[in-house]
Amino acid sequence: MKTSEPLVFAATSDLAGITRGKAFPLSKLDSRMKKGVGWTPTNVMITCFEHIADGPFGALGDLLLKPDAETLVELNLGEKAPVERFALGDITDLHGAPWDCCTRSILKEALARLKRVGGVDLLGAFEHEFQFHGAVPAGPQGYTLNGFSQRRAFGESLMAALEQGGLETDTFMKEYGENQYEVTNGPATGVRVADDAVILREVTRMTARYHSESVTFTPIRDTAGVGNGVHIHMSFTSADGTPATWDSDGPSGMSNVTAPFIAGILKYLDSIIALTAPSAVSYLRLTPHRWSAAFNNLGFRDREASVRICPVTSDDPEKIARQYNFEYRAADAAASPHLALAAIIHAGCQGIEENLPAPAVTQEDLSELPAAELAERGYVRLPETLEEALARFEENKTVCDWFPEQFASVYVSHKRGELSVVQDMDEAERCAAYEAVY
Repeated sequence: MKTSEPLVFAATSDLAGITRGKAFPLSKLDSRMKKGVGWTPTNVMITCFEHIADGPFGALGDLLLKPDAETLVELNLGEKAPVERFALGDITDLHGAPWDCCTRSILKEALARLKRVGGVDLLGAFEHEFQFHGAVPAGPQGYTLNGFSQRRAFGESLMAALEQGGLETDTFMKEYGENQYEVTNGPATGVRVADDAVILREVTRMTARYHSESVTFTPIRDTAGVGNGVHIHMSFTSADGTPATWDSDGPSGMSNVTAPFIAGILKYLDSIIALTAPSAVSYLRLTPHRWSAAFNNLGFRDREASVRICPVTSDDPEKIARQYNFEYRAADAAASPHLALAAIIHAGCQGIEENLPAPAVTQEDLSELPAAELAERGYVRLPETLEEALARFEENKTVCDWFPEQFASVYVSHKRGELSVVQDMDEAERCAAYEAVY
């Protein structure tokens, strides 16, 4: 007689960047991939604080959440831990058509647009920072062997767990901040780039619980300290798989696809940041001199630029072509990876369609320049609050039209519902509220 039936959790990364879903017996995976599990439209209005924002759905409607077996994670952390099983999936209507507010489907459409207008596929990876709760261990910490060795057991468990999750492991390091660490994974292609980011966050949390610890990916815990960023690395490959991001004759090495793509990101950055840095405390981090992003600029190895051309480690043209990539730095883990990446790709595609010229590379501290000079050179200060970011998103018809018809109004309503929960909190209370969630 059975005493236990293995379950698998069908998951979606929702508008709040929270992984939600429903479990079913593992033995039914094949059938559930075809027919899905029931899902409710109003679930999209659940904010990160478990508050249901005002929305158009109410008690009406039915959807399906269909797990993708290629994302199935079976995680065995040790003898004392249950096997964790989950798979990411797409939300559809009852006839199988993508739902307007499914973040994974939105990303798939953005990737298809990139293929149409640029003739390339996306290769990329998300780079994450997070912090442990609890007392700070003794001794020097920032980037030190001491700080690393104090969490070596966790790091080694995490690397093994990420491999079980299907990710290519890369690095684990003690970061500068209090109890702050960074974990990176190798690049993936297409929708798997964002899938890996969701898997990494959840596996990191599971690994921490196994080690009797807890972690937070919150954008910022304390304004006196550092924040936790998400840096999204991107490059392109052509139809035959060859690198298509670098051109030795292009400005700063940008190919004829890369240059207008980055220009599009910069042009529309102030209107998409509501999707990539979508919490009330995100904007406490996005300030000058925090190694984050405050202006819509391209930097060459500049960690305060919104988009940065990353260094290469070779003089060989073939190796340079494979290594050359750029990173989007105005993001954090309050965002759904699928939605953040979709917004960036759409902005880049818009730049290709508009045939925007290659952006100039900044070499100075833009926060020290007068407003008139910034405006003359096409630089804008990014929104300084989520309220301002939402307004710029909502008012930019070009940006809203990238998404399914219902999406923009639903997203804005969701986020304003989130803001209603924290509107009367002071800065410290807001930071604590988001820390508890992420």
